[in-house]
Amino acid sequence: MRPIIVTGAASGIGAATAAYLREQQHAVIGVDVRHSDITTDLGTTTGRQRMASQVAVRAPDGIGAIIACAGRAAGTPSEIVAVNYFGAVATLELLRPFLAGAPRPRGVLVGSSAALLGIDQDLVDACLNGDEARALAHTTDLAIAYSSSKNAAIRWMRAAAIRSEWGGSGISLNAVSPGIVKTAITAPYLATREGRAMLETTTPTIRSDYGDPSDLAEVLTFLATMQTNYLLGQTIYVDGAPMCSYDRIECNPLVALGCPPSR
Repeated sequence: MRPIIVTGAASGIGAATAAYLREQQHAVIGVDVRHSDITTDLGTTTGRQRMASQVAVRAPDGIGAIIACAGRAAGTPSEIVAVNYFGAVATLELLRPFLAGAPRPRGVLVGSSAALLGIDQDLVDACLNGDEARALAHTTDLAIAYSSSKNAAIRWMRAAAIRSEWGGSGISLNAVSPGIVKTAITAPYLATREGRAMLETTTPTIRSDYGDPSDLAEVLTFLATMQTNYLLGQTIYVDGAPMCSYDRIECNPLVALGCPPSR
């Protein structure tokens, strides 16, 4: 059985997904900055290349799927953009050749419902143009760096999914966009009244509680191991159904992500 690569595997959604996959009898190679099978920093070019070289050693017969889960919501804006966009895209692109020959090759990107919030279009454009130096220097706002990097990543996925090297080669590429999930990233906000009020304002949900990493693990595992070849280029929002009207432009995922109207 070919292994499945999971980045961000040491904590949060990545750790829950790696554990769930192993429970389902799948082989997993975890990637993270610490406590993982492959220890490297996906926020750097050197770290991304190290990941690819280590995968080549650990999976000489190839891999079955890639789950690009590693992400940052804290640190400097440049660190957030470097991991959330450039690290995620590099993970999928550098490891794509290792999917060759897999019976059902799959690529999965972890986005965020924050991609539908306020973004800096110039930052998104710099990411999509592959200009990492300009993108990393572009903003000093942490929230904008996060939402813009996730927005750009989802847009990249949507465009890449139908390219010859992805969908045209039989590789299904999709994404999952979580809402608020109870991880180390959100713990400081959930621990205070002010933080909870902020989350309730920006991402209100009909549910009585926020998501658990295991909620995402099940969906990510489905996309990485599904039998169908007809699902690609899609983003599944696992966000507790935010309480906004999807008739409003600012809450419409297709409009917010710059997708053309349906025909």
